[in-house]
Amino acid sequence: MDIVLRGLAKRFDREDVLTGVDLDLGGGQTVAVIGLNGAGKTTLLRCLAGVIMPTHGSIRWNGGDSLRDDLALHRQMMFLPDTPVLIESNTILENLVLFLRAYGREGSVSDEQIINVLRELDLLEHCESTLARLSRGQRYKTALATLLLIRPELWLLDEPFASGMDPQGMHTLKHHVRQATAAGSCVVYTTQIIEIAERFCDVLLVIDHGRIAQRFGRDDLRGMPQEGPGSLGERLALFRSVQ
Repeated sequence: MDIVLRGLAKRFDREDVLTGVDLDLGGGQTVAVIGLNGAGKTTLLRCLAGVIMPTHGSIRWNGGDSLRDDLALHRQMMFLPDTPVLIESNTILENLVLFLRAYGREGSVSDEQIINVLRELDLLEHCESTLARLSRGQRYKTALATLLLIRPELWLLDEPFASGMDPQGMHTLKHHVRQATAAGSCVVYTTQIIEIAERFCDVLLVIDHGRIAQRFGRDDLRGMPQEGPGSLGERLALFRSVQ
């Protein structure tokens, strides 16, 4: 898998939310995206997912154009927003079936796989409950369960660690992310939590005013102290102070 962004820009009304983003994404990596509120993190994910179209620039997938109406391409990726779109009057199982059907996977995912994922996320005993009766974290885990069953090539997760999930859900997510990247998928997630970003990624991108302001690799992050001068938090604070 090879995704190339060149000169990506997005404007809403008169506001530039993304400006001149150049980015290369490949299989087998976890990419964390951090930045202040309104920096453009979610807009970047939505452009990658084809939910919105960029104002300028290009996104190319394996050398071809990423078209908004390309169903086959959309089935190779999944965007999980911080508030997933689900049918509140349906049960967990009914929502899973709808997603699997939309991705053409209804017949290729076994009952055993569904049971195992629901058990991992502590949803099995609630599988016949409607989403309207569940907590925010349980709703998010329902959407996450569909992603774990579909196993797309590109995972796009908006603030998964601020989703209301419990520790078991967080652990399950990290476990499956490691499995997915080992199998060649690419996982891109946004977060405001520096401690998670610096420990759980291969590449960390800092978005500021719609641009990729800084990039850090795994070796860069490992060489930084956790606190004090030279730490990621201090670097970000210093970077912001000179803007």
